[in-house]
Amino acid sequence: MDVPKYDGNIHPDEWIKDLQKYDYFWRKKYNLTCLDMAISLVDSTIKLPTGIDTYEKLSKALKEDISFTIFKNTNKKMLQLLKYVPESRGGNTSTFISRFRKLCYNAEINDIEEQKEYLYKSLPMNHIDHISIEFYKKMENVDSINKLIKEFEDFSIYLTELIVNESVVALKHVATGKYLSSIENLRYKTGSKNQLVFVDSPEPGPNSLWKIDFNDKELATYAGTSIRLQHIKSNKFLGICYEGYQGSFIYGFYGYYKSPLTKQTWAWEKHTEVSCGGDENKWTFKHSKLESHQGFLKSNDIINLAIKKKYDTNGDSTSDRQVEFLRSHDIQFTIRGDTFQEVCCHDEKLGENDEWCIKLIKQYNLTLDQIS
Repeated sequence: MDVPKYDGNIHPDEWIKDLQKYDYFWRKKYNLTCLDMAISLVDSTIKLPTGIDTYEKLSKALKEDISFTIFKNTNKKMLQLLKYVPESRGGNTSTFISRFRKLCYNAEINDIEEQKEYLYKSLPMNHIDHISIEFYKKMENVDSINKLIKEFEDFSIYLTELIVNESVVALKHVATGKYLSSIENLRYKTGSKNQLVFVDSPEPGPNSLWKIDFNDKELATYAGTSIRLQHIKSNKFLGICYEGYQGSFIYGFYGYYKSPLTKQTWAWEKHTEVSCGGDENKWTFKHSKLESHQGFLKSNDIINLAIKKKYDTNGDSTSDRQVEFLRSHDIQFTIRGDTFQEVCCHDEKLGENDEWCIKLIKQYNLTLDQIS
């Protein structure tokens, strides 16, 4: 039977509890109590006072030795270095929580507020300053270790849903259930003749993946953050193109290239062509259901995407420019014999055709340090 000695590298209470399992064996074979055997198993470098006749006195004596102070401080240092790694990065939340609780126990950190701080510092996020408010909001009414762990688990799920700068996303058109797509080098036959954009397939595929860019911000807030969407396969950005003067010498105006259906039908006159390679490609977003929604952009958020035109109908670049929204509808056009569902921009009343569900495909660069 392998009975562990006490040498200061385990919490005294845990060690005593482990030894008590052998009480019957020692009494029967050696006619010794568990307490007598425990005292005999303390390393000779640890000096015990005389008169120890209870487990409580043994525990107290072991905790008064300098070895226990070093043991606690070591576990505190390990807590400070502990980093949470989500499952998407090869981590294990259950293993992390078990490790965290063990270190708190060993370091005798029982205060909930102190435990909150260690958990907060364990989050290996390079955008940690931005999410601190969300963390403390969730932890505000926590008053027990069980509640703390439950809220942390919920928060860890929230972190995996955040759209981080340069993440790969897909945009699902809510009304039709199809994904915003483009095909490299397949171009419009009218308008700008840039790479066409359409919605296709109820599942995201290689042609419907986009890298999202927040212009050097780590996270996008529902407060005017501009974004760019770069098509993964072609490296071209989603945008619109300025055409210049449109019409005759007598009557005309300055404007943008029109969507394919605009060229064919008067009903769609106001619709602007959307392409990959458009020279204006900065978009803003807002929650489609909640006008005053706050917080960060997350996977499965349903949003409206808008773009502010650089030029007005006089060809002037002013601050008071027209804003148009990204739309798709059940209207189709044909190129090379293939049929595509149109995507365009418009300045009409918003409706279900203007709703997009953003899906996180791959979160980018979550950790402070390189995780192998």
